[in-house]
Amino acid sequence: MTPAFDFYILIPCYNNFAGLRRSLQSVVYPMDKYGVVIVDDGSDEPISASALGNCIPPMTRIIRQPENTGITAALNAGLRWLDGRGDHRFVARLDCGDICTPERFTRQVSYLTLNPEIALLGTWVRFENFATGSSYLYKTPVEQREIQRGMHFRNLFIHPSVMWRASGRSGVNRYPYDLPHAEDYGFFYKIVLQGRAAILPEVLTICEINPEGLSFRNRRQQLVSRIKTVLRYGNNKLLGSVGALKLLLLLLIPYRVILTLKSIIW
Repeated sequence: MTPAFDFYILIPCYNNFAGLRRSLQSVVYPMDKYGVVIVDDGSDEPISASALGNCIPPMTRIIRQPENTGITAALNAGLRWLDGRGDHRFVARLDCGDICTPERFTRQVSYLTLNPEIALLGTWVRFENFATGSSYLYKTPVEQREIQRGMHFRNLFIHPSVMWRASGRSGVNRYPYDLPHAEDYGFFYKIVLQGRAAILPEVLTICEINPEGLSFRNRRQQLVSRIKTVLRYGNNKLLGSVGALKLLLLLLIPYRVILTLKSIIW
């Protein structure tokens, strides 16, 4: 039986209703061909479908967490709801405040349909501070061999840009709880090791640079988790050691300096 929906968008939200609306309003795709799973992670004001209005498709599920449990638990709650449904081919990710280009989902669905061996698909991303207008382009390798190699040094799959095959994560059931603020790195690394992955060399997602966001506030813990990820999943010991050393050095550099360098280099 052909699945009813091409994909579900999985999007966690905690006290960012305006960002949630902005992200959902950027989605361009036939509304009868995709669904949305919103995990309300204990927001002060519960999210309702009526408040979101016409920016969501008819097939929208809002999962309300009774309290704020963090993004890993929220994502896994969404995965539990999706597991075993059988009514979709792919799962896409999006974060509150990030924006999709009009062609994003058409391009990703088309690529995965034409390349059934690909389990995980990312894209290039533009990071932008919407308040100041400053931005930088996050470009990655696109060849399979270079993706395998590059994952030893950084997460090549930016979380809000990815789409994966619903049937393509055998044994990768949940985001790991022991890699706080790098749970996506561990999740995607396991998929990359099990099957083929690809990255479209196009900017299809604009990610918000938020000085108050999780990446800024938890940078040290995130880097420690990234080191653990590389050492745990890297299949080349030499590259893994070099990658871990690079991440250790990043602990010594203030994040704002790194952002400035990215805007100059990229």
